[in-house]
Amino acid sequence: MRIVTWNINSLRLRLPLLERLVAQLSPDVICLQETKVPDELFPHAAGPALGYPHVAFCGMKSYNGVAIFSRLPLAPAIAAPDWCLRNDRRHLAVTLQASSGPIELHDFYVPAGGDIPDPEANPKFAHKLAFVEEAARHFTRMPPQRRILVGDLNIAPGEHDVWSHRQLLGIVSHTPPEVERLLAWQHTGFVDAMRHFVPADRKLYTWWSYRNRDWRLSDRGRRLDHVWVTPDLVPALRRLSVHKEARDWPTPSDHVPVMLELDA
Repeated sequence: MRIVTWNINSLRLRLPLLERLVAQLSPDVICLQETKVPDELFPHAAGPALGYPHVAFCGMKSYNGVAIFSRLPLAPAIAAPDWCLRNDRRHLAVTLQASSGPIELHDFYVPAGGDIPDPEANPKFAHKLAFVEEAARHFTRMPPQRRILVGDLNIAPGEHDVWSHRQLLGIVSHTPPEVERLLAWQHTGFVDAMRHFVPADRKLYTWWSYRNRDWRLSDRGRRLDHVWVTPDLVPALRRLSVHKEARDWPTPSDHVPVMLELDA
């Protein structure tokens, strides 16, 4: 089974890129973030046209939004909380009917947090910290079995998840309060599947800012996109790929797709 996670940064704007992704990677499941489309305007025909008859989505106008396109049958999983009581459409939970049995799949888009890493001076940063804390509490109550969590978690936790650990320690997405909370969430019962394949002492990025005129030359990236699995699924992991060439596609997202392959 191939699962892709990708912050597409507007589904309707980048539908042609989604088609290109399918042609190049042929994933079984595609988890999207920042779809930026309200439910009533969701492009319902897109999934079946690309070979994905099973689609789940929740969105809102101009901001946020998540969607899952699947070749495998899926059903809504447990009811997700209204995170921080904001109804801002940042999470989908479904159960995939894989050949090895049901797998619970979570697709997250964590708040970016603004520019100032101070929860008192910056309400967006306070919201981000509260969101991740709430997510950790939520998963603490769930048995860590046959579960996959993917998405744009908007935090690069490791020293080699950013282009410069020293220079980014005070920059939102790599600050100690964010990293501490993200790792507490991960430790509720998940393994970092990306670092299962790529050692922690090697650089690993999934996002490059639009501000970089030549993103490849400067390579000032961050690993904001994540794939976690419960320990029982680790023996099934087969391969991971970061599809960097998508950053050079026409009108690209600033994130690139990440694909996990596993026996399931």
